[in-house]
Amino acid sequence: MHQNRKWLAPLLAFPFVLSACGGSANELAEATATSAGNEASKSPLEEAYNGDYKGKTVTVYGKMIDIDAAKLERSFKAFEDKTGVDVQYEGSQQFDTTISVRVDGGNAPDIANFSQPGLLANFAEAGKVVDVSTFLDMDKVKANYNQSWLDMTTMDSPSGKIMAGIWHRVSAKSLVWYNKKEFDAAGYQVPNTWDELIALSNQMVEDGISPWSIGIESEASTGWVATDWIEDILLRTTSLDNYDKWTQGELPFTSEEVKHAAELLSDIWFNPDYVEGGVKSIVSTSVTDAANSLFEPNGSMMFKMPSFANSMFPQGTKTDDYDFFYFPPIDEQYGKPVLVGGEIMAMFNDRPEVRALMEYFTTGESLKSWIEEGGVVSPHKDADLSWYTNKVDRGVAEIIQNADTVRFDASDLMPAEVGSGTFWKGMTDYVGGAVDLDQALNEIQAGWKK
Repeated sequence: MHQNRKWLAPLLAFPFVLSACGGSANELAEATATSAGNEASKSPLEEAYNGDYKGKTVTVYGKMIDIDAAKLERSFKAFEDKTGVDVQYEGSQQFDTTISVRVDGGNAPDIANFSQPGLLANFAEAGKVVDVSTFLDMDKVKANYNQSWLDMTTMDSPSGKIMAGIWHRVSAKSLVWYNKKEFDAAGYQVPNTWDELIALSNQMVEDGISPWSIGIESEASTGWVATDWIEDILLRTTSLDNYDKWTQGELPFTSEEVKHAAELLSDIWFNPDYVEGGVKSIVSTSVTDAANSLFEPNGSMMFKMPSFANSMFPQGTKTDDYDFFYFPPIDEQYGKPVLVGGEIMAMFNDRPEVRALMEYFTTGESLKSWIEEGGVVSPHKDADLSWYTNKVDRGVAEIIQNADTVRFDASDLMPAEVGSGTFWKGMTDYVGGAVDLDQALNEIQAGWKK
């Protein structure tokens, strides 16, 4: 009898268990189903953190080599340690050509790191990349990125618009660098508008200083500096829709919008008091020499250049010797746009562990160790500014986080015949005095017909 009582005890207690759970077997079944549903609704990254993909391998292919490749690989370590997934990176400077060979040959990496959105768009249009919006929690993604980043990864595919990848690391081009010691000693204030920028330039002229150091000579790439200026100005004087149409050849270089941007550039570049050496010197002055002018006796004060400008500064230049500010807005209706470069992680092979890594790339955590090392900027809103250990990375990150909109370098989105062809050459011809502005714009536009 004693043994029977022990056997009956659980049965006698069972009604009370049911009562505690809600009073019915049906409700218990519903609770069990809900629990199972919650388990099933875990995201790929949550499943990976749970150890579901331990021992799996994900391959990543990109252009980064040497120091940057090592930093990228170290940034994978936190993911690998938490999930047990092995992330294997391969870098090649011939990425732009070899990625097509590998994909077409059936040897695509799981994930590829694209620095040219136009190249990725070709794969999306061919139906070769996975639409990451089909498995990511898009509410979380939208909360962690400026909408413009998502717009720039929305691309055409055989089945319609897809999200072809995730922005990972980025850079800013809308920056003006200056000699901080000279700037502060003169009592100059950072301009917040285009009118203030022009007023500051005029004040520098009155003070006997050349406001701008500009050089576009860059060997086979001569002219690219001019394209950056035009792109930045156009973003500040017309709509994003027009900018996007321009990159696709739908808004011609001969349009009033593009011509107006070139005229605003000319207001600075062709002003004999603004540019050291005058406009004729711009074509023959190398980009590096223009950067060095900031630190020469009686040199220029301001230098517009992307976030890698400090790598051009003379050896021995200290971080206290220079600073930078955001290239200011022109027309307030277009807000505070930022011209950017960057890299998109795109997915070719759809497996759970690959999805998990792609989801990881949507978080600032995926770049935290690299941010702390220095040399990278995150587009993620959850990348805390306190992670940045140097003023350049932190300042660039802050400018990008505060941007109303962002857009990728237009010349890199255009066909090479235009972007790095007639655009570079036409601006060089114009600045060098070989053609007038209308002739230059026609010359550039002709590249779309080749």
